[in-house]
Amino acid sequence: MKCTMADDGEEFNLFSVGTIVSCKTCFGEEFEGEVTAFDYQTKVLVLKCPSKSGKANLQDMRMINLDYVEDVVIKKEVTTPANGTQTLMPLNIEKLSGRAKQHVKERQRLVNALSSGVSSEGITIFCAITKTIAEVTWQGKNIIVMNQVTISPPYRPENCKPIGKGDGDAVNHVRRILEKYFKDQAQAQP
Repeated sequence: MKCTMADDGEEFNLFSVGTIVSCKTCFGEEFEGEVTAFDYQTKVLVLKCPSKSGKANLQDMRMINLDYVEDVVIKKEVTTPANGTQTLMPLNIEKLSGRAKQHVKERQRLVNALSSGVSSEGITIFCAITKTIAEVTWQGKNIIVMNQVTISPPYRPENCKPIGKGDGDAVNHVRRILEKYFKDQAQAQP
């Protein structure tokens, strides 16, 4: 992002796309990665870091609020930014806020499930379904999918029941998701 010096009006980039930086947060976490975006107004730096999973073809995108960073070290500065310009694209704050709110809602649903005594397998199945269908909630110990299907413990395909008439297609769809989940789990076992 271009900034202007107050005294001489000269423009400069705080972080150029492609620059490799290392950050240490006030929580003691350390991140190193390539700058992909920086929003000056919110002081959010986006880094492309090696994946935590260890897979070489994957990368994690880290959004770091510089208000919570103790130290930033530029490991390698690029002279010509990767995108060929001297400015970084601003972050879409509305979209990011929406994503953050969605993640908070997901965590709240999981906390509600844990507090109502749902088994760990039930929570795992809930998470597996949410990868395919976003509209999944808890009603006590039952999983509710798209307000059309109830899955009761022990959360097997045969435990899928329609909520209303005409929800048979939704039940079949959820059953297929569960069947695939259990098939994948069986194959993963040694």
